[in-house]
Amino acid sequence: MAARRPQRRPVVELYERVVEAIRQGTYPPGSTLPSEPDLAADLGVSRPALREALLLLQEDGVITVRRGVGRTVNGRPARRGFERLQPVEALFGADGAKIRPLARVLEEPTDLVMQHLPVPASCEIWFWESVVDIDGVPSGLVEEWSAHDEALAAVDPSLPAALADAEAQPSTMLHVVSSLDPYLPLSGSSSVSATVLGRRRGEVLDRSPDTPVVLITQVVSVERTPLLAAKYVLPSGAPSIPVRQSR
Repeated sequence: MAARRPQRRPVVELYERVVEAIRQGTYPPGSTLPSEPDLAADLGVSRPALREALLLLQEDGVITVRRGVGRTVNGRPARRGFERLQPVEALFGADGAKIRPLARVLEEPTDLVMQHLPVPASCEIWFWESVVDIDGVPSGLVEEWSAHDEALAAVDPSLPAALADAEAQPSTMLHVVSSLDPYLPLSGSSSVSATVLGRRRGEVLDRSPDTPVVLITQVVSVERTPLLAAKYVLPSGAPSIPVRQSR
């Protein structure tokens, strides 16, 4: 008796139907998928089943979801992502990604910052807060702190002035530092956790305070000297940042 071939789960079958439609040009790369009700009707499936398949397609990089735009079919292989140290402006890989400065101030370091940066408690350091707008929609929040001026100048004498001069520019701290000297041997270490947006950040991003977010805490160093500490707040619905792994 021939062995029974295991049946695929319905969500996998639906996933492959959408992928095949993309291959055949029904939904070409760069196009926006029909609305959820229309796509469910076209495929003859329920909206809950379709929603599950669309989540898998998004996770695998087949489609990109942007708030206010919809689900767009990707046409290129996954780009280099968070495994390569680069400013958040480049991480999203979107032509419409813009940095909107919120705060550019000198302040005394908090205990939390002093856990990541070797700064004296009595000094003043730069704190920058920026919104990442994608196609005009607030899609992420970046909070950055620098080492104190003496530590910055020990790495590159022009760094303190570069940050001060860039105070009003629509860029992140990491963009300023990495652009100043492309050959500066920067390295980064990051931790990823899940939390909720909170009231103040929710007001900034025009989201509910209990919106789930991915929080990435990053420390950027030159050799073994920490220069920058940052938090990237990415709410649900933000564009994905790929991470490539190998063994």
